Amino acid sequence: MRAIIVMFDSLNRRMLPPYGDTRSHAPNFARLAERSVTFDTCYAGSMPCMPARRELHTGRYNFLHRSWGPIEPFDDSMPEMLAKAGVYTHLITDHQHYWEDGGATYHTRYSSHEFFRGQEGDLWKGRVGGQDRSRLTDALSRMHSQDRINRDYLRDEADHPQTLTFDAGLHFLQTNADQQDWMVQIETFDPHEPFFSYDGYHKLFPDDSGNDAFDWPPYGRVTEAPGRVARARNRYLALLAMCDRNLGRVLDLMDAQQMWSDTMLIVCTDHGYMLGERGWWAKSVMPWYDETIHTPLFVWDPRAGFAGERRRSLVQTIDIAPTLLEFFGLPLTPDMQGRPLAPVLASDTPLRAAGLFGSFGGHVSVTDGRYVYMRACAAGNAPLEEHTLMPTHMRSRFEPHELAGAELVGPLSFTKGAPVLRMPGWTLRGPEDYGTLLYDLGMDPAQEVPLDDPALELRMIGLLLDQLRASDAPPGQYARLGLPQTGPAGPEHLLVARQWPQVLAGQRRAATVEDFAPGARIASVPVDRLLADPAARTLLVAALPMLAAPRLPSVLEGKTLLEIAGVLGRPDRPTLDKIEAALSAGSAA
Repeated sequence: MRAIIVMFDSLNRRMLPPYGDTRSHAPNFARLAERSVTFDTCYAGSMPCMPARRELHTGRYNFLHRSWGPIEPFDDSMPEMLAKAGVYTHLITDHQHYWEDGGATYHTRYSSHEFFRGQEGDLWKGRVGGQDRSRLTDALSRMHSQDRINRDYLRDEADHPQTLTFDAGLHFLQTNADQQDWMVQIETFDPHEPFFSYDGYHKLFPDDSGNDAFDWPPYGRVTEAPGRVARARNRYLALLAMCDRNLGRVLDLMDAQQMWSDTMLIVCTDHGYMLGERGWWAKSVMPWYDETIHTPLFVWDPRAGFAGERRRSLVQTIDIAPTLLEFFGLPLTPDMQGRPLAPVLASDTPLRAAGLFGSFGGHVSVTDGRYVYMRACAAGNAPLEEHTLMPTHMRSRFEPHELAGAELVGPLSFTKGAPVLRMPGWTLRGPEDYGTLLYDLGMDPAQEVPLDDPALELRMIGLLLDQLRASDAPPGQYARLGLPQTGPAGPEHLLVARQWPQVLAGQRRAATVEDFAPGARIASVPVDRLLADPAARTLLVAALPMLAAPRLPSVLEGKTLLEIAGVLGRPDRPTLDKIEAALSAGSAA
């Protein structure tokens, strides 16, 4: 038996033909649906990128205990378990987070691995000239400058890391078509931003972009005009068409090598992406709305032989590792929360009553497949604590001051007897601004109408508590969320009504450039330039004190005040209007 995982990053299910899209150019995703089972109710769990991959290895949620980080010493690892049982495992990827501090122990769990460089801001080609030497250790600044350098080496589609990843995947399949007992993971970073592809794909989605490619939206609220939003969507669709072409190459080879009779195929993603829906770009900085957490999943199991069918049962990323272990005849470990998909494939037999999802320090959310409950912090986003034996962030080690308060605790129920370091954690943006959210996807699939339904909220709290307790959530999570660690929840634990002002505020869209007169300074002049004028500086610093710093954070450099408001959620619209009026009246230059 053999298995192929084709994994994408930031794949939005709503832009795929099998899930109802009519605009994308994705004939091979439609072809895939004819050759496999399409899952209608698949949810990611631990967010974003590397936490999702940790689930792929462990079959277990992890965001309740720690932030983005490596495989832990006590973690089960599906590819490593397969290898120990004699199943050869191979990873092929262009996903640069694997070779950063926070992902450095994943690829070594496979029997072998191949990397291809150049995606996003991958620190790949060295070019000294033109570098801002004061920003060499600033990851966000380097991402954009490095991406411009990388693109100079990716002028032909044949050179693109996505192409090279699939080239290597096909080579593995051709080389090992006559072999048994292997699993290959062909994983591309696309269609993650930036949406960099080529003219042949751009022509599928023509627009009036001219020199404004706009293929890298910010993480924040939409402040751009509708035409610019459409350009970003077109660039995403173009890159998706490139992904579709390479998926088709895998399907072609499976046809040519007659692999369908004994080879499992899983096509999945880590999470989705927002492209203007409800006024948002990207992921992570807003609640985990449907476009980001409700993911596409296609599975072909040669033992069952079901193709061209759909399944409605609730499944999650944590089920992929158990599915592969069961396929190769290996038992699950006691710490795995996921379950093999075989019963769902066979008869749509449910695996669970509810599924958990979220990110460290954000909402802790639960769904039963129809209703979604996003629990915010009860009062202040604390306590928030890391539990780890691998103290690294995405691109850095933990700082000594972060470790100064560490204490050895445990063991936890899933750490196999090992204690862990517990220390204060942090997150860039917590859930306070949005409040606790409750949605009915049956009546409101676009999640435009949050509910205040005490009876339904209490039922969803019960499902959430079941998930927290099954996950051995740390005591700090119960305190942060305002939930009982033991016993049932009661009316005193309801949060939606108490946080309704935050709920309403969180639904408001940001102002866009079209809300202001042409040439409005807050929408056309970078804040860096405005701050050079003393009168303007006084206005801006009063509205946003962080602008008093000697230098703007790199994420804000070159942005207008309107764009900064989209990223930070402030200043609000009335304040923006006042600043623009003052600037226009000449009280500040």
